[in-house]
Amino acid sequence: MARGWESKSVEDQMSVAEANRDAQSKPHFTAAEREQRERKQSLLLSRAQIVNRLKVAQNPRYRAQLESALQHLEAQLKECEGEVDQ
Repeated sequence: MARGWESKSVEDQMSVAEANRDAQSKPHFTAAEREQRERKQSLLLSRAQIVNRLKVAQNPRYRAQLESALQHLEAQLKECEGEVDQ
């Protein structure tokens, strides 16, 4: 049996209300805050990739390059953390 238009309307109203609740529960960030969070996430992802590569790298030159990149990323992360605190 097909549903009537009344039940569809009620279902639509319920889904709109649920979407509004979800939108209100999410924190709102400024553009600068969002950019800062994205930058930090990107740095953390890059750091994780380098750490994983370091675990399997056997070539001494490649390991040295990865360690240098890791130090650079950690410095950027500290800088990023400092900006968040201000």
